[in-house]
Amino acid sequence: MTVEKMDPVEVFAAGEKGRGLRVTKEMSAGDVVFAEASFAAVVFDSLSLQVCHSCFRRQANPHRCAQCKFAYYCDRTCQRAAWDEHKQECSAIKKIGKAPNENVRLVARILWRIQKDTGLVSDAQLTTLDLLEDHLSKMSPEDLKELKVDVQHFYNYWPKKSKPVGEDYVSHLFGVINCNGFTLSDQRGLQAVGVGLFPNLCLVNHDCWPNCTVILNPGNQTALDASFHSKRRIELRALGKISEGEELTVSYVDFLNVSKDRQRLLKQQYYFDCKCEHCTSGIKDDLMTAVRDTDGHKVHIGFQICTIVKYTETLSLAVVKICRECLEKQDPVFGGTNLHLLRVLSTASEVLSFLQQFTEAAGYAQRMVDGYTKLYHPNNAQLGMAIMRAGVTHWHAGLIEAAHGLICSAYAVLIITHGAHHPITKDLEVIRTQTEMELCLFKQNELVYRSMREAVLSDKPMMHAGEQIKTTS
Repeated sequence: MTVEKMDPVEVFAAGEKGRGLRVTKEMSAGDVVFAEASFAAVVFDSLSLQVCHSCFRRQANPHRCAQCKFAYYCDRTCQRAAWDEHKQECSAIKKIGKAPNENVRLVARILWRIQKDTGLVSDAQLTTLDLLEDHLSKMSPEDLKELKVDVQHFYNYWPKKSKPVGEDYVSHLFGVINCNGFTLSDQRGLQAVGVGLFPNLCLVNHDCWPNCTVILNPGNQTALDASFHSKRRIELRALGKISEGEELTVSYVDFLNVSKDRQRLLKQQYYFDCKCEHCTSGIKDDLMTAVRDTDGHKVHIGFQICTIVKYTETLSLAVVKICRECLEKQDPVFGGTNLHLLRVLSTASEVLSFLQQFTEAAGYAQRMVDGYTKLYHPNNAQLGMAIMRAGVTHWHAGLIEAAHGLICSAYAVLIITHGAHHPITKDLEVIRTQTEMELCLFKQNELVYRSMREAVLSDKPMMHAGEQIKTTS
């Protein structure tokens, strides 16, 4: 489904939640309910030198805009495709000599788009930005103070030749992006690289156990002729069967928090009290806080967790040592689905993989996946990504049977959450094909498989029964 077609959704009054979206026909798992190009989007300040400002792909050697010297692109083709969105920004940055922060840049891009397209860019757009909630009246004094600083920076950046905009409306837009901005990930879905505004998506309400997920499709910018490019867009995908007339929901926060913590995060960032079934009934809170029937060193364990969080980025042997010590004290105390335990397992697996100690990393990754599977929705995108990483770790460890099983399980999730044409799913399909071939060889002759694997890893001739195995290229 493209952004030009009318989507099977409609706006409706969702009670105390305000407006919402519901489907006008039945949807199945993996269906794209609707796709929507960004009204405006910007790269994060911290990644402005590493990420294409058009398609949001990470690039090792991006091409820099010669005029403003701030924006970077995959190549000149990508730059030309982005020029209509960048040209006024380019002039403004060049005039003041530096780029403002990402929030100011996003509000400016929104306003330039509004002035060009009057705020309604297609027949498929279901709301205008004027009608979106800004929650300014619910902001804390500290947050309002920061917002006013951004407003002042905006006026320092906004060109005199551009149409004047009132302070109330500028403040409204800052409020809108604060609670409605959607984080954009890189092409592999592994890191947040920017933020954008998608008006239709803003109408989808929250549920901690939603029936949809949102992913970023970076589009296709590989054609030499920019007219053949497809736009970056979000896709709202059904996680299971959605009946006609049912409300569409997504989760605004990670489910892996106990209900009171999710409610606190939602109140702080989005200014509402979550009353979904999982929060009001505390569903799975018992699993997330599970302890064994024994006394443990809970205070000491908590300190160790804080230490790990502080030093994770060093990715050093010191972190591994802390993880092992922490797990030694946690294992007798915490159940396999306890969030504290799962966070340490995740850190241990990540750091050991970085250090190429894959066998130990695989063991921790498997335990982590076992816990996640009991907590997450079976088609949760984060679950799928975690299973994929665990599968790759097992693959690197030479545990081909477990690796292929995990890769297949991850593919079954990500084909629903991301679709067959997403870069992540395509990469996973390549890995799945490779592990399937290796598994067949392993089952035919384990010794040959081990010899070939060792030869590839060490760049030595492949041996079997004392003789070199001849290969063809």
